[in-house]
Amino acid sequence: MLDYDLAEMYGVETKVLKQAVRRNIGRFPADFMFELTKEEFDLLRSQFVTSKGRGGTRYLPFAFTEQGVAMLSSVLNSETAIQINIGIIRAFVSVRQMIAANPMAMRLATLEKNFEELKQDLEEIFSDYNDINEDTRAQLDAINIALADLQTTHKKNATRKRIGFNTND
Repeated sequence: MLDYDLAEMYGVETKVLKQAVRRNIGRFPADFMFELTKEEFDLLRSQFVTSKGRGGTRYLPFAFTEQGVAMLSSVLNSETAIQINIGIIRAFVSVRQMIAANPMAMRLATLEKNFEELKQDLEEIFSDYNDINEDTRAQLDAINIALADLQTTHKKNATRKRIGFNTND
């Protein structure tokens, strides 16, 4: 969630929320909160109709993860902040449960598991195939050479009797 949305929910100005976060920056590691880049902000701005001149956002907004939103309740210590935080956490939990209960997600998880098992089986098969020792390789090479010799020798020495209608010519 973005800082201006959270500020509106908590009933404070965005500037006040950002000041509280900056004063307690140690509570907000990168996986709790980050500042949008100029490119991300421009992409976000193109999704909504916002002013680009006076009255618009002058600073890049903060984006908060679920954990960052939870941490805001300790930074904005008011009854409103606590009640809003409880509602937001419940919404995140509902979304997570909805995603987990999605049949496509379960089917995808099953397919991923089957794929990993198949991959392990193939790796075992190829490792067994490549584990032929040098003696066995030498024996297989000798057999191949002997077969090749037999084929060429047999062709050179063979005089064949004609088959078919026999004329006494």
